[in-house]
Amino acid sequence: MKNIFTLASLLVLALACGPKEIVPFQDGLEKYPVLEEVLENPDKYKVQILYTQLDRNEHGIPLMTEFPFNLDDERYFYPASTVKLPVAILALEWLEEQNIEGLDANTTMLTDSIHPSQVPAYVDLSAEDSLPSIAQYIKKILLVSDNDAYNRLYELLGQDYINSKLAEKGMNHTVINHRLSFRATPEENRMFNPIRFVNKDGELIHEIPARTEEKVYSNSAQPIIGKAYYLGDSLIEEGMDFTFKNKFAISDLSGTVKRIMFPMAFPDMERFNINEEHRNLILKYMSMLPGESDYPNYPVEEYWDTYSKFYLDGNDKRGLRKSLRLFNKTGQAYGHLLDGSYYVDFDNGIEFFVAAVIYVNEDETLNDDVYEYEEIAFPFFAELGDYLYDIEMSREKLVPADFSEFWFEY
Repeated sequence: MKNIFTLASLLVLALACGPKEIVPFQDGLEKYPVLEEVLENPDKYKVQILYTQLDRNEHGIPLMTEFPFNLDDERYFYPASTVKLPVAILALEWLEEQNIEGLDANTTMLTDSIHPSQVPAYVDLSAEDSLPSIAQYIKKILLVSDNDAYNRLYELLGQDYINSKLAEKGMNHTVINHRLSFRATPEENRMFNPIRFVNKDGELIHEIPARTEEKVYSNSAQPIIGKAYYLGDSLIEEGMDFTFKNKFAISDLSGTVKRIMFPMAFPDMERFNINEEHRNLILKYMSMLPGESDYPNYPVEEYWDTYSKFYLDGNDKRGLRKSLRLFNKTGQAYGHLLDGSYYVDFDNGIEFFVAAVIYVNEDETLNDDVYEYEEIAFPFFAELGDYLYDIEMSREKLVPADFSEFWFEY
C-alpha cells in the first residue's frame, strides 16, 4: 500500500504542476548559438528585446503579457527606417482631419521646392498612373522601406505634428526630426516644402505653403556612437554625435505595431485616429511581400520574400510558408538592425509581438560599411524568431484566436 500511495501522490503532484514553463530568454537556448551568444553579451551588442505573448479573452480581445530583455527606453540607438511606420500611419490621420471633399489617400500630391536643400516631386513612375499620392508613398514605405517616400510624408506632416501626435498617444521616447538618406542640416530639416493636392483634371483641391518650424526636437542626452566615423572620404577620429538624429525606443516601436494591430486594446486617446479602410491599407502593406505587388513591380532577385522580414531570416531567399505573415517594419543603419513585428501563423494559431534591436560594429567605426550584419545580426533575428515560435508552439491557448481580420487579398 505504501508504494501505491507514493506513486499516486507523485502522479497527482505531476498533474498539478503540469509541464515546466519555459522562461523566455533563459530556457531552451541550446539550439540557438548566435541568439545565446548575443544574450550573454548584451553590453557588447546593445541588444534590447520586447516579446509580448497574447491570450484572448472570451470576446477575442488580446491580453498582453510582456517579456523584456535588457530593455531601457532611455538608452539610445539609431532607429533607422523603423520611424517610417508611425509617419505612414500619421499621414492617414492627418488626411482624415482635413475633411476636404475630393482629398483622399489616392489624390495626386505634388511636392514643390523653394530651398536649395529641397527636391520637388511631380511624378511617381512606380504608380499605375505615374502620379504621387499618400497611398503610393505608404505602399513603398511598407513594402521595401523606400526612403524618398518617407521623406515626402515627413515633409507633408512636419516635425511638430509628428512628435506631438506620438506624445499624445503615450509614446514619449520618440523624436523624429530628419529626412532619411538625404543630407540636410538640423535647420534645413525644420524647413518643409510647399505641397499641392490636385484632382485628375489638375485642379487645386488643397494647398500647404512652405513652413519653417521653430521648435527644436533633439536628443537631450547628446548620444555618441562609435569611436570614429567617415565623413565622405575623411576619417573623423571621434564618435558620431546623434543629438539631431531620430530616436524611437523599442517600447514605442512595439507600441506602434500593437496600436495598429489591436486598437481596441488601448484607450481612445492612445489610438491612431484612422478609419477601418485606412487601417486596412496599413495592415495590407505591412504584411504584403514585394513579389505580390504590381505597382511597383519588384524583381524577386532584388526583393525576395524575406527581404524585410528579419524574424523569418532576412537572408533566406527561398519562398515562405503561405500560413506565415509578419506585420512589421524593419530598419538597418550604422551597424543597427531592428524589426518590430506582429508574427502570425494562421494554420497553427500562433501569434505574438516582438521588437528588437542589435548593434554589430566590431571596429566601432561608422560609415565604413564594415558591420557584422551577415555573421551576427541576421542570424540573431532568424534564431530569435524561431526561438519565440517554439515557445508559442508549447503554450496552451484557452481561447483560439480569430485571424479573419488579418486575411488580405494581395
